[in-house]
Amino acid sequence: MWYVAQVQAGRETATRNLCKLMVSPQAMEDCFVPEYETMWKVRGEWRLVHRLLFSGYVFFVSDDPKELHKQLLRVPMPIRILGNEKNAYFPLTDKERDWFLSFMDGNHVVRMSEGYIAGDKVTVTRGPLMGFEGSIRKIDRHKRRAYLDVKLFGRTVPASVGLEIVRKTA
Repeated sequence: MWYVAQVQAGRETATRNLCKLMVSPQAMEDCFVPEYETMWKVRGEWRLVHRLLFSGYVFFVSDDPKELHKQLLRVPMPIRILGNEKNAYFPLTDKERDWFLSFMDGNHVVRMSEGYIAGDKVTVTRGPLMGFEGSIRKIDRHKRRAYLDVKLFGRTVPASVGLEIVRKTA
């Protein structure tokens, strides 16, 4: 099952690295921080970079959340697995997990998508957003990003992913 933990914003990668070192494989199959590719202007030149998909969260794959929690207490970083106060942890539903798996590659990165706008209709021609045009809430052509609303734990969480609009026609 996949579990999500809140961690200190800005320390997601460091927390993930410590967890991979300090938590046994029996308690944790995998630990990752989802990222997305986007274009970023650096010194006047556009470059492909990776950004966090969800700031302040680390994802864990585990079959034993109680043992995972016990071992995470040894990690010298604030980590709180989402759940209730009685140590009942809420895994992602199969639908939520499948959504992530359909968008991310094997390195837990949402690759850059490409598309065009005809009138007021967006068509994605390449990348993970292909076929999911209806879930795009907003497009920022200048920043080359699409903004989505992702359902996690019954609530809507905003996320942005890379989307290159190659042309726009009226």
